[in-house]
Amino acid sequence: MAGRDWRIEAKYVEYCSCDLGCPCESMADPTYGICTGLVAFKIDKGHCEKLSLDGLAVVATFYFPRAIHHGHGVLQPIIDERANDAQRDALFYVLSGEDQKAGTMFQIFSTIIETIKDPQFSKITFEWDLAKRTARIEVPGFVRANSEPIRNPVTDEEHRMLTVLPNGWVFHEAESAAGFAKGIGAIKFDLNRRHSSLANVAWDPNGLVHSYDEYKQKFGRP
Repeated sequence: MAGRDWRIEAKYVEYCSCDLGCPCESMADPTYGICTGLVAFKIDKGHCEKLSLDGLAVVATFYFPRAIHHGHGVLQPIIDERANDAQRDALFYVLSGEDQKAGTMFQIFSTIIETIKDPQFSKITFEWDLAKRTARIEVPGFVRANSEPIRNPVTDEEHRMLTVLPNGWVFHEAESAAGFAKGIGAIKFDLNRRHSSLANVAWDPNGLVHSYDEYKQKFGRP
């Protein structure tokens, strides 16, 4: 049976416990063995069937005891408190990876997450500026995080680093940043100047909506 028709275009930010620049993107092991942090996105334009998801934010904190492809992950989803019951159901459907193509973002997470902590519904502060490489995520009682430009340790000048993945499964391109994040909910972490990245994303049941060339044209990227 065919799954639900959905599509999400969003602003995306991630934080993890690795050093600046995520080893996962080059198929390497986590810098410190484990992988913990959070991902967050705010929907610019989205729907599930005829239900609008515009403007809603989602945060998920996570922990993996090894590289994520080994699985045994723990995740706590946090949904924007403004979502009504139907929107909550739609977002959980998307996050579940159900009816989605193998090898796409949420389908992959559905196979590597072993434990899901109680979902939370809360106010989510989501601030994001791709050009400035800054972001701020805050969920009272659960997590707070911010991103700022990476700086040269000698001159203190901003250092720009792009991650380009023409065949990526989360994004095609991301601006790297220095991340500071603290998890104080079911999944605890305290990250200081660790990996963060910001990206424009568009997903549907088949994965990234746009090809790499379409993405560059849509967002005016080099």
